[in-house]
Amino acid sequence: MNVGFIGLGRMGAGMAANLLKAGHDVTVYNRTPGKDEELVQMGARSAAEVAEACDGEIVVTMLADDHAVESLVYGDQRVLASLAKGAIHVSSSTISVAFAERLTADHAAAGQRFVAAPVFGRPEAAADGKLFVVAAGESEAVTTATPFFDAVGQKTFVVSETPKAANLVKLSGNFLIASVIESLGEAIALVSKGGVDRHQYLDMLTSTLFGAPVYKTYGGLIVDRKFEPAGFAAPLGQKDIRLVLAAAEELRVPLPIASLLRDRFLSLLAHGGDNLDWSALGSLAARDAGEAAN
Repeated sequence: MNVGFIGLGRMGAGMAANLLKAGHDVTVYNRTPGKDEELVQMGARSAAEVAEACDGEIVVTMLADDHAVESLVYGDQRVLASLAKGAIHVSSSTISVAFAERLTADHAAAGQRFVAAPVFGRPEAAADGKLFVVAAGESEAVTTATPFFDAVGQKTFVVSETPKAANLVKLSGNFLIASVIESLGEAIALVSKGGVDRHQYLDMLTSTLFGAPVYKTYGGLIVDRKFEPAGFAAPLGQKDIRLVLAAAEELRVPLPIASLLRDRFLSLLAHGGDNLDWSALGSLAARDAGEAAN
């Protein structure tokens, strides 16, 4: 399959590498020069402009937010203007439900197809091809894009023929992860201040009631207080909570915990957390309890 890949951050670089390992022809583009060097050595073609990555069956965007996607999709020599009729734009970015709806309509008007396929997993999972893909779009387009899903993920969940549904599912999942991070941080702060070793406490939790990977991964980061380098930066977590609240408002679904998380993320960022992993949210309870960061 001839694939264009736009966005070579920690997630995108791993995904593009796995496309190459699976034998696909891959053209890569990144706004920051030089990030494609390793992929080019693996056999990728480097695109100097967005349009050069849009001459295949599929172009994938893996970018930070609505603004980043919009800047590379709309305009002269961008995705919408360059993609052939019938070709597919697969968005693996975590974007708003409203923007996914706009992309669906605009690609349809141009005779193109749009599939939303955000992913669950941190950069290590992206590098190992172990992401979980949440896909939504017209069934034939999803089928055409399946080799991409298979190359980057261990399992794909097709949730709807309406692309924005995948973005809603992704945002709901990130809301749940942030909820786990916050509650873990609070529980760990409580027992730690009460004299219980936090590492021993986490081992007990994850060996009994809470053995899911999310508790092991984020619990480990919280007890080790290892928030750098960021696998998923705190401002992106704050963005996702803002987007889930926007979706909830549109659907008239109260999310009181999400409102709390919005304020907790703002507190983290106000105290200089911009470069930290979003798991640093779990450090706020210890700080509020007057525990030293050690």
